[in-house]
Amino acid sequence: MKKNLFETVFECLMEKDLNQKVGQLAQLQEDWSQDRFDFAPTQTIVRIPDPGRPEMPVLVSPKELPRRGLGTQEGHASLMHSIAHIEFNAVNLALDAIYRFQNMPYEYYRDWLGVAGEEAYHFQMIREHLNHLGYEYGDMPAHNGLWLTTYETDHDPMVRMALVPRTLEARGLDVTPPMIQKLRAIGDKRGVEILKILLRDEIGHVEVGTRWFRYLCAEKGVNPFTEFQSIIENYFHGDLRGPFNYEARTQAGFSEEEIQWLKTL
Repeated sequence: MKKNLFETVFECLMEKDLNQKVGQLAQLQEDWSQDRFDFAPTQTIVRIPDPGRPEMPVLVSPKELPRRGLGTQEGHASLMHSIAHIEFNAVNLALDAIYRFQNMPYEYYRDWLGVAGEEAYHFQMIREHLNHLGYEYGDMPAHNGLWLTTYETDHDPMVRMALVPRTLEARGLDVTPPMIQKLRAIGDKRGVEILKILLRDEIGHVEVGTRWFRYLCAEKGVNPFTEFQSIIENYFHGDLRGPFNYEARTQAGFSEEEIQWLKTL
């Protein structure tokens, strides 16, 4: 008897224990590869103000996060901790993209399950590196901005694709190269290696978001460029400002029209 994809993904999404969550995700991928899922929509799709996550780290507003220079061991670990937090959140974001939108094509679920697996791999790599620096994920405070946007976009997959992968995760493409330079400057070779892997994979994740955003725009018969601008204007709380990594964004599927628009911001 086949398992229900959405029920199984929901269980993994709500799992709080880090190791259990990673284990459940590995089982999900194994079951997918063995064609063990059916895709019957669940009777209800619940809103999730808080997904499964460990009690630590303590979540605070971005303004309350202490600013630490990279020159100290604590500052170095703080940077890696913030990246670990983003990658852990990204696992939940990818799982929610599957559970939340239950009328999408088969390939959509395949893509987002693949993203979830890569984000978990990233998280485990950074967590291990953090351990080498003498810290564990949860030792420092973090903020919840990524999930808040996920929660606020749970009504429409097109808005979700525009705001989470194409805006918030695309920001990672812009800020990762300067972080690589900083880690190189303090001699953190392993940190540099990890961030290079993250940058390569995140280009693919933003491309997945771009592809499905365009698919949904085509379904609705709307122009992807003007729709993206409209969603940013109506839903995005922050300022969309550079510097932007135009090369990485182009690789991730941003159109020339979108790149030219970003250059005006």
